[in-house]
Amino acid sequence: MKAMLLEQLTPVTEGAEPLRLAELTDPRPGSGEILIDVSTCGVCHTELDEIEGRTPPPRLPMIPGHQAVGRVIAVGDGVREHRIGDRVGVGWIAASCGHCDRCRSGNENLCAGFRATGRDVDGGYAEKMRVRAPFAYPVPPDLSDEQAAPLLCAGAIGYRSLRLCGLENGQRLGLTGFGGSAHLVLQLARHQLPDSEVYVFARSPEERQFALELGADWAGDSADQPPHLLDAIIDTTPAWMPILCALERLAPGGRLVINAIRKEAGDQQTLLQLDYPRHLWMEKEIKSVANVARRDVAEFLQLAAVAGIRPEVELFELADANRALVELKTRRVRGAKVLQIG
Repeated sequence: MKAMLLEQLTPVTEGAEPLRLAELTDPRPGSGEILIDVSTCGVCHTELDEIEGRTPPPRLPMIPGHQAVGRVIAVGDGVREHRIGDRVGVGWIAASCGHCDRCRSGNENLCAGFRATGRDVDGGYAEKMRVRAPFAYPVPPDLSDEQAAPLLCAGAIGYRSLRLCGLENGQRLGLTGFGGSAHLVLQLARHQLPDSEVYVFARSPEERQFALELGADWAGDSADQPPHLLDAIIDTTPAWMPILCALERLAPGGRLVINAIRKEAGDQQTLLQLDYPRHLWMEKEIKSVANVARRDVAEFLQLAAVAGIRPEVELFELADANRALVELKTRRVRGAKVLQIG
């Protein structure tokens, strides 16, 4: 099979090729596993963190990619969830212990044994992919392979983030950063909170215009003052300054939900500017989002199909994964980038 292989940690820069197109032996499913013929795989900011060493794989080489869609072509012993020919999706969560209190409560994302697709096990930048059967999800027929891929991570993590906001219909929501996840959260909020106003904070004029086209009530820069204080804000940026700006724009009792796997270390000095009366007083809250649980992926796929939530997608061939990653890093992005493989 063909696969894009990460062999060493390296910066993702213009003209660089951190991933190598390789010919590998087809994997075989073990007990409790399935093998899928991958048709599409979304490109995520987390791949940049893996390749550049901020969340490095425990071993190299590694096949990245954690938003994969494909057909089951083989099943291992003991598999009951899937049959050959089923169309399934695979997200960031690849495995958990299954026995701890967190797993039993449906929060496998918080399990100490959490393992990630494309980081701890080989992922979807490949023609074939081996997956633990309980961590593959049926893809509703209303979703194309290209549409489903970004929903498996960007959509699922946005779904979890919105739930953690605890908003009631009619309360105001803010979104800081407007990439692959936030453009899906906006559509989700329009469906689940039809009377709520949505305010978007984004650096580029193109992102702000995109947000307005998708139905945002207001769009401005992170430093801009919205017309109202907000009841909850979801931050999807890798920087610290938007955190301070968001806290200042929360209403009393508001909640900031940080949907980011990391924050830039060089930007930490920004936190020294935190002023308790201005940023945190009046019972404001900060909550982080850690990964996704299985229910997030499964529920959001079904919800997206019913509610008509669809990502805007730009397609790339598997061999062009490096170009897609560079464009993602340099913010040449509108919606989501997806590799077309099968």
